Amino acid sequence: MTSAVILPAYSSVAIDRAARALVDGELVVVPTDTVYGVSAALSCPAAVENIYVAKGRPAEKPIALLVDRIEDVDLVAAEVPEAAKALMARFWPGGLTLILPRKPSVPSIVAAGGPTIAVRMPDHPVPRALIRRLGAPLPTTSANVSGRPSPTDAGQAAAELGDRVSIILDAGPAPGGVESTVIDPTTRPAVVYREGAISIQQLEAVLDGGVTRG
Repeated sequence: MTSAVILPAYSSVAIDRAARALVDGELVVVPTDTVYGVSAALSCPAAVENIYVAKGRPAEKPIALLVDRIEDVDLVAAEVPEAAKALMARFWPGGLTLILPRKPSVPSIVAAGGPTIAVRMPDHPVPRALIRRLGAPLPTTSANVSGRPSPTDAGQAAAELGDRVSIILDAGPAPGGVESTVIDPTTRPAVVYREGAISIQQLEAVLDGGVTRG
């Protein structure tokens, strides 16, 4: 594969070209509010599988779904408990990923074959514009070789995966630079599997049932 085309993310053609590439089953690197991510179209399970190949990602690790609106969660989640709704209201858009029961219609490759999905609404206009153009949540995970630091700009992403993706959308440095916090709000207490952009203390202020580490 040749090196990826790097496009200014806010150019007039960027979203159109990225959307076409995704629909064609290619991988695209997108900026987010936390770090740069590598994305595939939800309608192309084989492309989602290619994310695992490109990153050398362990098969048992699911890939998060980015959404543009809170209502979009209903497209992929079988159930949204009250605790999850409270977290969405407080921290979305932003650096919080929620683990929720998966709808059977969601390709199992996104969930690493498991019964749950990971969902997040990024606080960044580029991935959300791409989601709107595609009309579906966007499977996305950090654009790095598995085990290496997550990239915070397009150059780092190109150094990691530039020969394995077709397009890199460059929006400058990721404003957050820290991965999202990952929480399962379906249990009581809720379980935090990764503490990142949102602290345990911030979560505890919202959840009556408390928080524990997974």
